[in-house]
Amino acid sequence: MPGYWEFPGGKLEEGEAVFDALVREFDEELGVHITGAHPWAQRVVVYPHATVRLHFWRSFASANEWNGEPISREGQAFRWEHIDRLTTDPWLQGAMPVKRWLQLPEVYAISHAAAMGTDSFLARLDQRLESGAVKLLQLREPELDASSFAKLFDEARARCASHGARLVVNSMHPRALWSRADGVHMSARDLMQVDMRPNVDWCLASCHNACELERAGALSCDAAVLGPVAATASHPGAAVLGWKRFTTIAKNTAIPVYAIGGMTTDDLMTAIAAGGHGVAMIRRAWGK
Repeated sequence: MPGYWEFPGGKLEEGEAVFDALVREFDEELGVHITGAHPWAQRVVVYPHATVRLHFWRSFASANEWNGEPISREGQAFRWEHIDRLTTDPWLQGAMPVKRWLQLPEVYAISHAAAMGTDSFLARLDQRLESGAVKLLQLREPELDASSFAKLFDEARARCASHGARLVVNSMHPRALWSRADGVHMSARDLMQVDMRPNVDWCLASCHNACELERAGALSCDAAVLGPVAATASHPGAAVLGWKRFTTIAKNTAIPVYAIGGMTTDDLMTAIAAGGHGVAMIRRAWGK
């Protein structure tokens, strides 16, 4: 399909592992040496000429997982672009979701206003937005009454908008707020009851097992949270997945997955190595 843009990669040779194929293809096409990479998502895409399984992995220059200056070794055009301001077109169908995934931050913050007090939470939100620590926020406040939540929503939306951060609302809250925000975060119960993705810009979902995660992928959610990975103060004594089970469930997912449950920023690279996109946090997102 000449003339279409896609992310660097290539085809697996018979018996070749995905990581080995990445190393070979990046060297052959761009002269870039991959020393480390992590599974991210898998998708099956049907083209007119073939059905392909795409293995998306991530590699980080900040962790010295790749080096070299990209050059066009096979005569192909390539370009560095800002993910929020792409000028390239058209794109291959299989690469389209990745353009959205790359806009997702590695830390997903979830509100804690009822426990902290609304004023204290908003003050802390201002600090986190100003420092760039919060770029994606879910408002989830089951303990607030409708009026208090509506006021919190207006305050949080204005703050997020002024700092270029995205705001999604948990599906337990009124649907009218979903479209006023940047989208919705669906509870696991709501996820399993809907027939199609809500008509919003961004849609995320809570998952606790492989069945729910598969459902989130089938609905084309942009991302999911999976857990609890570790024990949490909010659910003492609850069964946890642990990293081994998280890895098993997340490794074949069709969408990016955040680890949730007892997470801190110290767990970020562990989550990524386990096949996750990053970590989702409630208390620790606000220094609690």
